[in-house]
Amino acid sequence: MNFSDTNRTVGIAGAGVIGVGWAVRALARGLDVVAWDPAPNAEERMRAAVERAWPSATRLGLFPGADLERLLWVDSAEKLSGCVDWIQESAPEDEAIKRSLLQTLAAHSRREVVIASSSSGLLPTNLQNGCVHPERVLVGHPFNPVYLLPLVEIVAGEQTSAATIDDAVAHYDDLVMHPLVVRTEIEGYLSDRLQEALWREILHLVNDGVATTRELDEAISYGPGLRWAGMGTNLTFHLAGGDQGMRHMLRQFGPSLKLPWTKLEAPELTNELITAMADGCEEQAEGRSIAELERLRDDYVIGVMRSLRPLNLGAGQLIAEREARIHVAVVGAQWAGGDVVAAPLALYEAVVEPDWVDYNGHMSEWAFLTAFGWASDKLFRYIGIDEDYRAAGHSFYTVETHLNYVREASLGDPLHFTTQVLGVDSKRLHFFHAMHHAATGELLCTTEQMLLHVDTETGSTAPLLPGPAAALTAIAAAHAELSIPIQVGRVMRVPA
Repeated sequence: MNFSDTNRTVGIAGAGVIGVGWAVRALARGLDVVAWDPAPNAEERMRAAVERAWPSATRLGLFPGADLERLLWVDSAEKLSGCVDWIQESAPEDEAIKRSLLQTLAAHSRREVVIASSSSGLLPTNLQNGCVHPERVLVGHPFNPVYLLPLVEIVAGEQTSAATIDDAVAHYDDLVMHPLVVRTEIEGYLSDRLQEALWREILHLVNDGVATTRELDEAISYGPGLRWAGMGTNLTFHLAGGDQGMRHMLRQFGPSLKLPWTKLEAPELTNELITAMADGCEEQAEGRSIAELERLRDDYVIGVMRSLRPLNLGAGQLIAEREARIHVAVVGAQWAGGDVVAAPLALYEAVVEPDWVDYNGHMSEWAFLTAFGWASDKLFRYIGIDEDYRAAGHSFYTVETHLNYVREASLGDPLHFTTQVLGVDSKRLHFFHAMHHAATGELLCTTEQMLLHVDTETGSTAPLLPGPAAALTAIAAAHAELSIPIQVGRVMRVPA
């Protein structure tokens, strides 16, 4: 099937933390979701959890059609199987439970429907045994929170077809994830085996009284964790080797691997160790609820991913990719000759984010310009100035900006932007953005900007390339009949 088709329906079998995460990611993509879980009150709990996560998904960016109302509930696995185009099984990590459920899902779904297990370590060969058409069964292992973290490990079983693997890559890519195909079927896959090694060492250090849970978390979050977000372990250690890279690093530090620094076998989970771990984490939580900690986690994960965006590193690449795909979904492909141009253009919507507000709870001065910057980015994409255009050495540079603040904006307020092109020639672009409250229609702020088109290699002005030039000429013509906003050309002065 076409895995960019927003009419497809995703089935979620299992409505725990992982199932909820899958549902939010699919809903944010603008897909229909059908969910089922046999536990009492599962629907009520799932809908509440989805609503809690929705603000974070909104901040990351919603595709057209994204709507909580597209989450439907059925009362059996059989009904779910018969009405979906993709099935994500997210039952508890128990092989017997998963095998039984997968067999039911396979028996009542169409042959072409891929069934992916969210297992975090079980072998897909064992999971697919006994299933009707086992060639369409594999593992799609995500990471919590699924609606934010982009990694998904794809693990095939002995009977999984190559076509199913291709379908899985296409499906997860359409959800703007990073599908990592694990080439060798192995328990625990890749990421969890790495995490497990660190986890075992943590248990030993706590068990031996060497450190507390807080100290061990600080040892990661203030140091290697910040490096891992963009480069991972191997490239980080490659840098540690200086000009000679990993080769020198291994020669210099390799002998220490023989020292008895670590204990890879986990200690016995005694009641005392369990208490020490639990007490330590509760002390770290400092009275905050799980829901509060989830929101804190979502905020910093989004912040880290966005900080990597301008550097084109790690998950930052997918943030940029998500923005580009949402733009295409909202606006359509870039302007082409003969397209009808809206007057004014409406290319961007957003909400006031936590890091945009000050101590008064209002949108900060700099954040208005940031938001207008995103509106400008949408204009550039519309006329054909995108990553490829900039990589070829061409871009617009802002040379003058006038902001006019009209009303305050508060945390969570929905924003709607309009854009009017006031003038354009071969090297200059003059436009006007207006920011409105999307619910009330109130005008909040405006900006008037003048930009120069430059050759980024020489740093000097240069003529627009034909594609963007034609687009801007057409937009300027369509906007010529619009009245000039009263803020345009306004001069700041104290009256005499």
